[in-house]
Amino acid sequence: MEDATNSPQQPGSIRAIRRDGFFAVIPPAARWFGLTGAIPFMVLSFGGEFLSPAHQSYAQFSLMAYGAVILSFLGGVHWGRAIVPPEHGRLEDKTLWVPLAISVTPSLFGWGALLVPRFIALPILAASFAAMLLIDLFMVRIGSLPEWYGNLRVILSAVVVASLLFAWV
Repeated sequence: MEDATNSPQQPGSIRAIRRDGFFAVIPPAARWFGLTGAIPFMVLSFGGEFLSPAHQSYAQFSLMAYGAVILSFLGGVHWGRAIVPPEHGRLEDKTLWVPLAISVTPSLFGWGALLVPRFIALPILAASFAAMLLIDLFMVRIGSLPEWYGNLRVILSAVVVASLLFAWV
């Protein structure tokens, strides 16, 4: 029986991530833009607690709107992945349905969250980000997205979901 500590590490595994570090394999530009993109989540959720009541509602709506926009961006990653033709051949309509459905769903949830009260919207947004993380990690695991993207998404999703839930409570 093979010792788990000496076994080869599968890309994207927790052990491989620990060995390489989350940041080690993420391209610097993606790391920089990703982390700076998380700043509005933290500022609007945590900073909103220190504002006057009139400004708190503005900060909370801004947080929800920013979350909806970023969910649309995450869906766009899957749209772009779906429409790239395979190396040999052309796109087949039957192979586009699932990836394109995955790509438009986040924007619909984000938009829907803007139409309901804050106490419903924030958990919807948090759950949507968590669901997109699971989808993205699956896509990394099957080789449809690069390993570094999964590492980046874990970090950013943790910040985003924590920020949304903090603003909710």
